[in-house]
Amino acid sequence: MGVWIDTDMGFDDIAAILVAARGPEPIDGISLVFGNSGFARVRQNAASAAATFGWTFPIHDGRALPVLGRLETAESILSEAGMLTAGRSLPPAPLLPESDAFTALCHWLEMADGPRRILALGPLTNIAALALARPDLAGKIGDLTWMGGGLTAGNHTASAEFNAFADPEALAIVLAHGLPLRMVDLDLCRKVIAYPADVEPIRAAGGKNADLLADLLAGYISIGTSRGRPGMAVYDPSAAVAFVRPEAVTFTEARIDVELAGMLTRGRTVVDLRAAERNAAFAADIDVTAARELILGALAAEARL
Repeated sequence: MGVWIDTDMGFDDIAAILVAARGPEPIDGISLVFGNSGFARVRQNAASAAATFGWTFPIHDGRALPVLGRLETAESILSEAGMLTAGRSLPPAPLLPESDAFTALCHWLEMADGPRRILALGPLTNIAALALARPDLAGKIGDLTWMGGGLTAGNHTASAEFNAFADPEALAIVLAHGLPLRMVDLDLCRKVIAYPADVEPIRAAGGKNADLLADLLAGYISIGTSRGRPGMAVYDPSAAVAFVRPEAVTFTEARIDVELAGMLTRGRTVVDLRAAERNAAFAADIDVTAARELILGALAAEARL
């Protein structure tokens, strides 16, 4: 039985998909959502990535706007392309045929003969739509591993992590419907760092996409180094590690809520370990060495092809 990935298709999403593709379960499908960039660019990046890396799993069009509020993207950090580069960029490719993610996700869940597993790498808008319209099918999700939220501070604002801030109502809906959320948050991901020295082994792998992957990795790392840090936290791939290598990550059950109001606090995730009733789990610790080996190994393996 395969898995599903929900993504806003930036570079770290691509790296996370490469990690997941090396996991024990095949990827049955991908749904796209706004986030790193506007939805038109997300679709283009998905088409280019599928053509470049030879992906054959189906890719479906999800939500272009949040449940409520204005569109928020990470283009101010990642550029209009939704990903930075030190040189080469994903080559243009024809857009994939239009395919509705809600219909595809419903069909995938209807065909389930057991609990389904989803890795979510962007705002949770597609999953919230499913929970609202088909709670019967949402109940078939046995694991929703999500890169998002933060135990302490945010990154898009002082309070909120980007994926939570971009659609906090979607996160609130997911939590209210009791989906089995496993939150891989900013604090956990910031333990797993990609450094400039990690780029050259990817470039030296020698495959047809080695230089492209090296340049995209270098561009991603520059987000951190341009701000005086030694490297860059590897967000989405860390969630993929938790998804495919559960023994590498320790989860703790907690009461998790999201702030929906407040000019300075909207999108903030509140993790309460005192509550008697716990509705989700968060990643409390990760084997950093194992995570880096898995993530950089997946990039290197692709770079050798």
